[in-house]
Amino acid sequence: MTLKAVLFDLDGTLLDTAADFTSVLNAMLDRHNMPSQSYNAVRQHVSNGARAVVGLGFNMQEGDDGFAELVNEFLDRYAEALSHNTSLFPGLDDVLKKLERQGLQWGIVTNKPARFTEPLLKALNLDERCGTSICPDHVTHRKPHPEPMFLACKELDIAPTEAIYVGDHLRDIEAGRAAGMVTVACRYGYIPEDQQAEDWLADYVIDAPAELNDIVAKFI
Repeated sequence: MTLKAVLFDLDGTLLDTAADFTSVLNAMLDRHNMPSQSYNAVRQHVSNGARAVVGLGFNMQEGDDGFAELVNEFLDRYAEALSHNTSLFPGLDDVLKKLERQGLQWGIVTNKPARFTEPLLKALNLDERCGTSICPDHVTHRKPHPEPMFLACKELDIAPTEAIYVGDHLRDIEAGRAAGMVTVACRYGYIPEDQQAEDWLADYVIDAPAELNDIVAKFI
């Protein structure tokens, strides 16, 4: 394998977005006179999106009366507050800078809609550094289907076998593996307490972003 790019999931892998999810949810809960949720509780649901976070806070699920309206309210509120407390995970900026110095491309493949992904990357000054950013809006099938992975590689003009994919959810590893990529599961991400990253059959499991440097070094 000749490595040409490293691709990342977004929430829980590249960016720590859970604080903003928590703030938005708790503002809604306060308005409805309901108890707030802790950061630790919310972070375990962020990778599954707004519906999972709203379901946690309001003890509801898809199809319940009023659930869709609450999700829409959450999304509208989140769009206004998506970069207030969000940042790269500690050590990741150094990893990205090293990839750039080595002449390697990096990009994002996420299930987060473009409505939120694009302004978030712009707010964090990552949009010009990122070689590609693939959202569900850009494909027919989202992860764990490999279609988004193939599109990212097409935009970077590389073969999937020339890429590493890093994620914090089983579907990330399944998508990367289905595309023929080297896969890395990150234990520092938003992993529910009842799951173990080791069970996902990724090629590598890391506890901190800096460990990516050693993995990259194996392939260049």
